[in-house]
Amino acid sequence: MKFIRILLLPLILLLGAGAAQAEAPRVEKVVYHFSDSNTIMLGLRNIRNHLNASPNAQIVVVALGGGIDFLLQGEKDKDGNPYEAIVRELVARKVQFRICNNTLMGRGISKDRVLPEATVVPSGIAEVSRLQWQEGYAYIKP
Repeated sequence: MKFIRILLLPLILLLGAGAAQAEAPRVEKVVYHFSDSNTIMLGLRNIRNHLNASPNAQIVVVALGGGIDFLLQGEKDKDGNPYEAIVRELVARKVQFRICNNTLMGRGISKDRVLPEATVVPSGIAEVSRLQWQEGYAYIKP
């Protein structure tokens, strides 16, 4: 009987370790896709609300096309408020911002105009796809 317990102990420990791993909470990962300047403030408010409800969510914003303007230095919302403040606030909450180089080149915008909080990626749409399919991010388009 003692021999059987000795043989079963590693199996019990292994199963117990597997159960502990299975109980570990999954990280909520979300990519917000900004491609329209008309929905920027809505999207930024959505992200604030999202983080208020899920403070540990990993959020990446990918901006391309008309949705890049808020990540450019000196840009303001329709009320004249600079976007920089809200971008910095969200970066402090661990939100990452990525901006499409294809859009910058297509619109003749220098990378020097991009806020330092944003990372330039080769293609915004390819980045959205990569985050979804390779890294398991949920997709939201405000």
